[in-house]
Amino acid sequence: MSVPRGVRRALCLALVLAALSAAGCGSRLPERDFERRGGGAGRTGAPAEPVKVGIISSATSPVGGSAFTGPRDGARAYFDRLNAHGGLNGRKVEVVTCDDGGSGVGNNECVQRMLRKEKVFALVAGASLDYAGAPQVARAGLPDIGGQPIGPAYDTYPHLYGIYGSLAPRNGDKPGWDGKLYGGTEVYRYFKREHGARKAAVVSYNQSASAAYARLVTRGLKREGYDVVSEQVDFALPNFRAVAADLRAQDVDLVFDSMDTHGNAQLCEAIDDAGVELTAKVTNVQNWSSDVPGEYRKSPRCRNALWATGSSRNYQDTGHPQVRAFRTAMKRTEAGRERLSQWQLEGWAAAMWFGDAAKSCGAKLTRGCVERFLRREEPYRARGLLLPVSFEKRAKPPKERRTCLSVARWRDGKGWVNQGGDMDKNCFTVPQLGYRP
Repeated sequence: MSVPRGVRRALCLALVLAALSAAGCGSRLPERDFERRGGGAGRTGAPAEPVKVGIISSATSPVGGSAFTGPRDGARAYFDRLNAHGGLNGRKVEVVTCDDGGSGVGNNECVQRMLRKEKVFALVAGASLDYAGAPQVARAGLPDIGGQPIGPAYDTYPHLYGIYGSLAPRNGDKPGWDGKLYGGTEVYRYFKREHGARKAAVVSYNQSASAAYARLVTRGLKREGYDVVSEQVDFALPNFRAVAADLRAQDVDLVFDSMDTHGNAQLCEAIDDAGVELTAKVTNVQNWSSDVPGEYRKSPRCRNALWATGSSRNYQDTGHPQVRAFRTAMKRTEAGRERLSQWQLEGWAAAMWFGDAAKSCGAKLTRGCVERFLRREEPYRARGLLLPVSFEKRAKPPKERRTCLSVARWRDGKGWVNQGGDMDKNCFTVPQLGYRP
């Protein structure tokens, strides 16, 4: 799933607002000051009560055990580091996790547990295959910060703030604008400009979210002048060999997909077996990880044609101080010693976002104050880890937007190598295309 900026919600992005204007929420510090301020002492005497946050993820699901755990692991690493430096204005952060099993029933149960039993202050860095409990979260006024958009919830409900931002009204009625979401064509513009690509294939499952996203990709490619070949496989019994044979016959330059990591690996193996030569096999943030050598061990040619696009800084960009801090902290965790991924970095950024919002409230921490920070006019960047994130709540969808893009390519022996220059300068003004999720 290559996700254009503004469509990173295509499998669901986004957010909300509805927040109370709490007293004591007026102080606004530059981002760089929040972390220094956070370790201050609380009240003298007994330790201050911890701030409890919940993380709901599909740790076990039909698409694999580790598919949705990256944001959780990155967020926990950040909170461990934050607690080691004094917590939030002297209060520790207590993390409560829940595995929803990748089902809507399980997700509703996790939400109920967070609301009634754990009584968490906020949800952070969620990643659920089916966010069925989103309406409950919105009704409770529980801030959900930095979640991954894997469906339309973050563009539908108030109090949900997806990691990539949203311009949609989010009134809880329909996704986006009267049931339509919008995404840009910057990814396709990039490959057209940088590599002269002209023919692309889009591979999807016969599953609603995957198929809907594939339709959006197809529209974007055609808008940028590509000749497009559409391929769909059965979710339960995919025939990737037939797809690969057709790709070879059609002589495509690029391959895009709306599938999970396992599906991508199977497709790549079939592509190598069929002798298909590609300019790029473009995947998404979920597959941007150090697992590539193992996942794609049977497809060396396709493996070295893997490209990933996103809205966050490459987790291998060790020239950036915040990336170094993330990697150092992850080394202290079991998850980080086993693998590193872009979703872990985005989970880290989500936890940072919550921490910065909470610190802005000082001693008067309220949900209203936190949401006030999330809704502020100044876009959030997680100290350079994210492209600017905002929630403008526009009455009408934009016809075009200037959007930027983080791009990396896998190289054996080097890992994910930055492409296209710095993400803050790799920008395009592109049309915004509507689709129904």
